[in-house]
Amino acid sequence: MDIRDAVFVYQMRNRNELRWHGRTHAHGAHEFEIHYFLGGEGEFTNDKTTYAINSGMLFVSTPQTIHTIQAKAEDPITYYAILIYIENDEKDLVALLHEQEKQSPFHIGTNYRFFFEEIKEKGLSSSPYRRQSACHQICSLLYLLLDGASGISTDNESRHLERALRIMQKNVMGTLTLTELAQELNLTESYFIRLFSRRMRQTPMKYYMKLKIEAASALLTCTDLSVKEIAGKLYFSSEFHFSKQFKLKTGLAPTYYRRKYLQMLGPVPKPSDALESD
Repeated sequence: MDIRDAVFVYQMRNRNELRWHGRTHAHGAHEFEIHYFLGGEGEFTNDKTTYAINSGMLFVSTPQTIHTIQAKAEDPITYYAILIYIENDEKDLVALLHEQEKQSPFHIGTNYRFFFEEIKEKGLSSSPYRRQSACHQICSLLYLLLDGASGISTDNESRHLERALRIMQKNVMGTLTLTELAQELNLTESYFIRLFSRRMRQTPMKYYMKLKIEAASALLTCTDLSVKEIAGKLYFSSEFHFSKQFKLKTGLAPTYYRRKYLQMLGPVPKPSDALESD
């Protein structure tokens, strides 16, 4: 088993972003996808069944299963998606995931931000040990759900981090200081930094900056807002500061990033266009 991709999508609301994430598609052989919805209004179609999206829903899609997300811009959807690859000889796990798809959706609540954020961080790590750790965490959750559990239990540290992620994700289009965050969590700044850094392999404010850059990436490719307008929308102190941080995190200047990824996104497809497969 291996994690091929892991993404966090924050409140998709713009036309191109809705088009990309709402495309009808299926994954290749051996590829299974897990969607965990945190909020928003819309529908998730898996194979021939369409479900109204509710906060805390988890779905499993098996190889070749056609699926799509239809979101409403006025109440944008936030979700995690994990794409995993299963080898031929992992028959028990393949059988488990096929059974999971039959029983989807699972209602696990909205307190799994940290769990899925940790999966994303570990699953995309260059360390094979961390990647394997993420795979075991996913398997543990899936087996517990199939056994009838509502989810995994969490310790106090994980609950602190869950709340921290919730606050930071909620304030992407705003401002938030380390002092404000620690006070909201009722923790000292030094303890919170140590806890977050140990579990997330980065400081809280670096993670918060990463969220802003991810939001900026979506705004660059999915809106006509200028770089200056995006900097203001995300509460950067100046266009220069935004451009510097964006290039530091992505390796590309905002204007070049926009040109490159708009080309990759391609023209708006017609309704009659053929089914797209990842």
